[in-house]
Amino acid sequence: MSILKASILGLVQGLAEFLPISSSGHLNLLEILLQVDIERQLLFNILLHVGTLAAVLAVFWREWVHMVAHPIKDRTLLLLVIASLPALAAKVLLGDQLDALSTGNALLGVSFLFTGLLLTLTQWISQRKQRADREQTQVGALHALIMGCLQAVGMLPGVSRSGSTIFGGVASGLDRKTAAKFSFLMSMPAILASFLSEGYDAYKGGQLFQTGDLAAVLIGMVVAAVSGYFAIRFFLRIITKVSLNWFALYVVLLGIAVIVMQAMGIIAVI
Repeated sequence: MSILKASILGLVQGLAEFLPISSSGHLNLLEILLQVDIERQLLFNILLHVGTLAAVLAVFWREWVHMVAHPIKDRTLLLLVIASLPALAAKVLLGDQLDALSTGNALLGVSFLFTGLLLTLTQWISQRKQRADREQTQVGALHALIMGCLQAVGMLPGVSRSGSTIFGGVASGLDRKTAAKFSFLMSMPAILASFLSEGYDAYKGGQLFQTGDLAAVLIGMVVAAVSGYFAIRFFLRIITKVSLNWFALYVVLLGIAVIVMQAMGIIAVI
């Protein structure tokens, strides 16, 4: 893999992991356009996750230190465990099916459209609750569970994990900024689980210590970390000021483009 391709993939991973536009969907699409088989490059996948983990830690290090130092007083750690259970259950029960979907693109365009629908609904629900002054700023167990269920939905390629979980938070009564912050905190256990799973697969396959494109892989990781850091900061700053409908419009247009390219044979359906 060239340094340029690794940098592009790292940039997309960092931005799309935290902006509500689906990192898995964009990486799937870029694999086709750049003719890169990421699934066969497990070390690259692993280090991309290290990059996004570093971004979450850099932004929320104070919260994580407080959680670990005060696990009883600070309920966030318990809430994150609750939020992680639905995705864990989906992975255990539907692991092979999810793996098959993640390596194919048959539902990619439809998944982008579904993400657009979730974002539009999020904006609509948020505005209604805001006018009625019924938004909550404290995450509870029910909010965490609902957001966790939507995180399981976000495991499908093309469905944004952050977009679906923010929808779950807003639909269950949270304001957009509170839902977004908890969504980003939720991403760390999810990314860590992917990191460990892919690390184990790489170890079994003897790919963990392969260093053929190490320079490109490391640059991709750094780009993912830096772009992820700025994506989190940027989104938390604008989420109460900018309509989510703009993100919805983007993923809807992208979904339509993917469907059209598949219909014309430009993208092979696998």
